[in-house]
Amino acid sequence: MSAKKPRTPLHLIAALIWVVSAAGPAPAEDNILPVQAQTVRWDEIRTLDLAQAAKIALINNPTLAAAADRVQQARERLQQARARYWPSLDATLSGARISYAENNPNLFGDDPEKRFQTALSATWVLFDGFSRKFSNAAAFYGQSQSESAQNEARRLILSAVAASYFAAQLALEDIAIARADETFNLRQLVEAEARYKIGTGSMSDVLNFKIRGNEAKTRLINAERVFEETLYALAALLGAPESRFPSGMNLARLKQETTDEMAPPDPDALARYALTHRPDIQESQFALKQAGAQIKIAQSRYYPSINLAASADGLRRDDPAFEQDDFGNTIGFNLTYNLFAGGYDRARTRELKARELELQKGHEDLLLRASAEVRISSTQVITTQRQMILQRANTDLNQQNRDLVEKEYVAGQVSLVRLNEAQRDLTTAQSRLALALASLRQAWFNLETDSGRILESLSE
Repeated sequence: MSAKKPRTPLHLIAALIWVVSAAGPAPAEDNILPVQAQTVRWDEIRTLDLAQAAKIALINNPTLAAAADRVQQARERLQQARARYWPSLDATLSGARISYAENNPNLFGDDPEKRFQTALSATWVLFDGFSRKFSNAAAFYGQSQSESAQNEARRLILSAVAASYFAAQLALEDIAIARADETFNLRQLVEAEARYKIGTGSMSDVLNFKIRGNEAKTRLINAERVFEETLYALAALLGAPESRFPSGMNLARLKQETTDEMAPPDPDALARYALTHRPDIQESQFALKQAGAQIKIAQSRYYPSINLAASADGLRRDDPAFEQDDFGNTIGFNLTYNLFAGGYDRARTRELKARELELQKGHEDLLLRASAEVRISSTQVITTQRQMILQRANTDLNQQNRDLVEKEYVAGQVSLVRLNEAQRDLTTAQSRLALALASLRQAWFNLETDSGRILESLSE
């Protein structure tokens, strides 16, 4: 009496899957909150300050959205690498109608014959020379590298937002200065016309103030044009519709410098911070680690590969109504070891080692450049602080001088030329003071950009 086949061969595959599931690492869950869609309500913003502009750019800028998509791609590549720890489970089903040749010596049964086959198979890689381990590491470093690249995009976008914002604020100050100059000359024009009518003034004074007023209007028109252009650039960085802000939204004015802004920076501390926190440096470090993992992947081909496989195979004629007696099962393993591949593995390993050396030299160069950038920016901050002190003192002096000359002119003690000079000196000093203040703020943000601290100061 022949031995009876197992009633349910599928239990072998189920047991294999259970063993692999227990032994293999479970896919790690990414500790990343899902990205929630955020909408910028432009119509509700009345006065846009730099902190608001930075937050809007981080939400709305298309470049950062593309960087986020690249991070998501890297996460999925990591999941693909982790999937190799799990068994492969495949199911097949086929059917055929076979007509045999009349002289076929193996002909038996019906002709034509209907044959149906099905199979459920599982394959598990037991050992692959640590290829899975280092592929997983390379994918992890690739994800970290993409996240660092995303932070680098944030750093550069925030720097561009700050530069555009300060340029717009400077243009807004130039508008205010031009309007004040225009107002001064119009006031003097009214007084000059009154004096001319009663015979105590000259027509040349009237014409002078008309000319000066027109010059102030010209500067005002140019300042308004520059302000509008910088607003378009800022709106584009913030992802505003059609690269323009709503008509009811205003820009915050330049505030007076603070005590902290006038304190000297510490280039040594900022340089140390940059070497550990700048995202482009972190990106370079992860690229270097990924290159090392890829070398290990290439070297894994020097080891054998061992696979465990199990399958349940069913064969039935005439109809596909399979029963338990139609199934057989197989379980086994195979070992593969490459003896010769024409030197491919050795050449691939040398290639990846050369790439690792290239990345190492590039990383060293990046560290030197980052340190130099921080120190250069620190020098620029100190220079703008000195200019700020001088320009504020000079503006105060010019204000006092203009007011004094105006009184003397009204009293007939000085000439019109002297008043023109005093007013021109005052508007020039005011413009230079606004430029010095904007330059001071920009220098600080350049320093924060070069050190990487801008991600903390503007992302909070």
